[in-house]
Amino acid sequence: MGLNRGMGRRWHPLDDETAVRLRAASFTYPEVSGTGGDLPVGYHHICERVRLGTGVACFEQAREDVLTWQVQLRAGVGVSSSGPRVVDGEVAVVTIGIGRLGLRAPVRVVDVFDDECRAGFSYGTLPGHPECGEERFLVERHGDGTVTFTVTAFSRPHALLARAGGPIGRMAQAFITRRYLGALGR
Repeated sequence: MGLNRGMGRRWHPLDDETAVRLRAASFTYPEVSGTGGDLPVGYHHICERVRLGTGVACFEQAREDVLTWQVQLRAGVGVSSSGPRVVDGEVAVVTIGIGRLGLRAPVRVVDVFDDECRAGFSYGTLPGHPECGEERFLVERHGDGTVTFTVTAFSRPHALLARAGGPIGRMAQAFITRRYLGALGR
């Protein structure tokens, strides 16, 4: 199924107990699906886009990659989710770092897009995530055949450690966004 192409990490199934707990959890922010329009006020915003190439084959490969967690995995972010393919309502724990030093961040998929011109998803933060907000990963095939990949997010610190980190948290977010954007170009 191509779940570990290229550099990065491997997808892992989420244990049943954690999946049940995360499915029952409430989002840590009220603006669910907020990455679909004007981003809500009171958050830090990110909207970055890269050109991947042109044509149907480029789009189809990017579609498959974005909907099988390859953006996160190739960026070096661990993913343990309820399934290897992104579906609406899926829960996951994304991990930045390695082993006990890894920062674990629970999320739930709030929107999935998959048609002939766009593919991707948004996920929102759940309790235990150091930030509160939402992130969207969207591949689009435009009328001229150009294929782009966009990462859109709004967030603010939620956990005490994230609040104490201040500008370091923003730098880390910018760094990982650049890694996400580069993940589909490999």
